Amino acid sequence: MSNGVLFFDAATAGFVVVFFCFLIGRILRLRWLGRVAHILFHVAFLALTVGLVLRGIRLGGLPVTNTYESLVFYGWVFAFGYLALLPFRLLTQRLREIIGLSVALLAGAFLILASSPLRSPEIVPLVPALRSHWLALHVSLVFVGEGFFTVSFIAGLLYLFQSRGKETPERTERLERLDRLIYQTIAIGFPFFTLGGLFFGAIWAKHAWGRYWGWDPKETFMLVTWLVYVLYLHLRVMRGWRGKRTAWIAVLGFLLALFTFAGVNFLIRGLHSYV
Repeated sequence: MSNGVLFFDAATAGFVVVFFCFLIGRILRLRWLGRVAHILFHVAFLALTVGLVLRGIRLGGLPVTNTYESLVFYGWVFAFGYLALLPFRLLTQRLREIIGLSVALLAGAFLILASSPLRSPEIVPLVPALRSHWLALHVSLVFVGEGFFTVSFIAGLLYLFQSRGKETPERTERLERLDRLIYQTIAIGFPFFTLGGLFFGAIWAKHAWGRYWGWDPKETFMLVTWLVYVLYLHLRVMRGWRGKRTAWIAVLGFLLALFTFAGVNFLIRGLHSYV
């Protein structure tokens, strides 16, 4: 059975094409090209999903057991977070194109990193600690939460960029829409992140290492990331904060999540480090 690499390569090419279709469509104001990009985005996501399913079947578990698989899965998460929002009509046509362009860039970049010669796509037998359904729940829910955080991150950057300059009614309306989008995506992603990171993560740690919490570097940075999003929700809901201050917190939260996933693996060795 296939290990999914051909589907991953097809998805990588697909997201690159999607990025340029969105970009050219925005520059030349060709709305039909934006519609084509959306169709291709779904096709690339489908190819990536099929590849992950095939690899998971052959592996006998969730394909997040090494750096190669985790980079691919993270690319899938970026795309999932964006597509999951489309049925709820939280995005205007303009935001659909801008965020779609940004997500395609992120997903494509992670898939390109995964295909680096430094990372082997070969499937390695699972060690005992990774043969657990608690691991699948832990990682999948954390990543789903971060998929929504990806959109809040992009919306936060857009808010900070568009908040500069003279205030106009049109700009005020755009900023209010972005502020709502940041809040809504964090509110959706936060329960997944909490359940996967703190609850199922602790259960898996007990199953794998005999303790619920050990202040491993990845555990510590995951907790810091969680506290940043707690701070955002507290200030947004209880204190009524809006605008630049909360946009900065949303951006910081995602950067911490990204560092927890990638930076800790390469810079700080621990029990969660991938190979």
